[in-house]
Amino acid sequence: MIFRQLFEPVSSTYTYLLGCEETGHAILIDPVIVTLDRDLAEVNRLGLKLAYSVDTHIHADHITAALELKRKVGSKIAAPAHDRLPCADIGIEEGVPFQFGSLSLQPLHTPGHTDGHFAYLFGDRVFTGDALLIEGCGRTDFQNGDADALYESVRGKLFSLPDEVLVYPAHDYKDRRVSSIAQEKKRNPRLGEDRSLEEFKHIMANLNLPYPRFIDYAVPGNKQCGVCPCDLPQELEKYCGHMSDSPQG
Repeated sequence: MIFRQLFEPVSSTYTYLLGCEETGHAILIDPVIVTLDRDLAEVNRLGLKLAYSVDTHIHADHITAALELKRKVGSKIAAPAHDRLPCADIGIEEGVPFQFGSLSLQPLHTPGHTDGHFAYLFGDRVFTGDALLIEGCGRTDFQNGDADALYESVRGKLFSLPDEVLVYPAHDYKDRRVSSIAQEKKRNPRLGEDRSLEEFKHIMANLNLPYPRFIDYAVPGNKQCGVCPCDLPQELEKYCGHMSDSPQG
């Protein structure tokens, strides 16, 4: 198995490249449109062929590269079936392994940050999207977020995985790259130790976070599998980067 963790600094997003050495097929989990060229260069450098892009959920802080990857190299778009995206080629469901080459992901429906959120278990590691971050979790106050659901997703589902499973999140804002189930069960200030549901709900209700600055553009664009708006304000153009000169309709 070939594995790379790639970072996009504008939205502090981690993209994960997984490759099958036997077949040469690869996937990108949570690709970002502004780093599309870098990610494809890495795929090519490793002698791989991109078979799929795979998103954990409909993102609110960046534009997915799924559609542009499909246009450039013919990769298929995989996304949670729950979201019913007409642009997706494959709808991912819990209990149905997602196969690429001789490798497969085990999809885990982990709602709470969004109602259609998925994590992906892959051997000794789990890609947790925004459901479980390193010593944190995604917010629950938009996109049908639900603190009760997120508590159950993390403590009931992700924390039931073996302690040694590595946790690879979709974001980190403190230059951290990886955690583990054991570490999050012990050290996560929102969900670890003996944190009760009521305590967690109180924490999430009192975060006092600002309205996401890019959400009104990102969510509609990502419901189309990655379309940058043509009316993007100048101060937000960095979220579409090289696409700003070639807006998609």
